[in-house]
Amino acid sequence: MAKPTKGESDDKQPGGEMSVREAGKKGGNTVRDRYGSGFYEEIGRKGGQATRQRHGVEFYESIGQKGGKVVKEKYGADFYEEIGHKGGQKVKKLIAEAKKNLAGGGKTEGEEEG
Repeated sequence: MAKPTKGESDDKQPGGEMSVREAGKKGGNTVRDRYGSGFYEEIGRKGGQATRQRHGVEFYESIGQKGGKVVKEKYGADFYEEIGHKGGQKVKKLIAEAKKNLAGGGKTEGEEEG
């Protein structure tokens, strides 16, 4: 039997039924098509606000620290320096583009002529 390619599932149910994963993907795509991708942003924001009200800001601080500890253990402390440098370079580039555009009326990266 051939191994499934990316996007295919090897956990098909007997009788050709959908797996839980396939059903979830199909449902998610249906919701996206019906309500738009912004719907997920809206429900995520509402969920975040409800979590903040229920658990407080300290909850986010706690999970952020836990996540940071795991990342540090997995990638090492130098990882933060590397991603910080990349972020700084991106900000520097965006500022330079903005200054150039203010001076010359040019387009920013990714902006289309219209």
